[in-house]
Amino acid sequence: MFPKPALEVLAASVAFGGKPVFSDVSFELDYGGLVGLIGPNGAGKTTLLRSVLGEVPLASGAIRIDGHDRMKVGPGHLRPGSIGYVPQHIDIDPELPLRARDFVALGLDGHRFGFAPRGRAFWDRVEDALRGVGADSFAERPVGKLSGGQQQRVMIAAATVSDPALLLLDEPLANLDPANRSDVVALLDRLRQQKKMGIILTAHDVNPLVGVLDRVVYLARGHAAVGSVDEVISTDVLTRLYDHPIEVIRHDGRVLVMSSDASD
Repeated sequence: MFPKPALEVLAASVAFGGKPVFSDVSFELDYGGLVGLIGPNGAGKTTLLRSVLGEVPLASGAIRIDGHDRMKVGPGHLRPGSIGYVPQHIDIDPELPLRARDFVALGLDGHRFGFAPRGRAFWDRVEDALRGVGADSFAERPVGKLSGGQQQRVMIAAATVSDPALLLLDEPLANLDPANRSDVVALLDRLRQQKKMGIILTAHDVNPLVGVLDRVVYLARGHAAVGSVDEVISTDVLTRLYDHPIEVIRHDGRVLVMSSDASD
């Protein structure tokens, strides 16, 4: 059904001011797949997402979306809304009279200039997106007055209302309590299975994602290790990646990554 991967990152490198951010990163994301970009602050996770969005050019390598070179994609290759994006944070004034329903509607026509009619089919798609993320019960409330978990659901609805082939999320689990983290992970797992969209997200901690990730791309010190959770989150691999002794301990389904003093 899907002869090509949704996303191919091929020996990609990015540099700012001549200083490398990351180098020679390669991985694939299948339709219906879920890839986690894991690593510390400053490792280049958000930069890589922005390269996929076409906002940050590569110094070398290539990014292909459905077989098309991201830097050469023209009209007719990627339809508007074919990539959904959820940023790490959006500052919304609590007093802004923007309902959750209206925020999601912007995911369909917010990129257009001028006025366009919003008929029944338009609002049916908005309602479907709200129901799909469990946000229909607070669709009439101002976005700025929603809880963190509720806002995250609304942002995911806005990013997926156009039925994108790719969904990119920057730290979607940050600042959420454990219950909301679990809910968002389950939601993303359900979306990728039902809609067959490829999902890539960034995170510091792999633990909430262990049961759903198809592949881990662990970024550190400008390089990446790619594979399954068990293949990548290991003492040997992370020690090589950080060029520093790292100890990985597994207990009761959780993974603990610790720096180890080589002199001990």
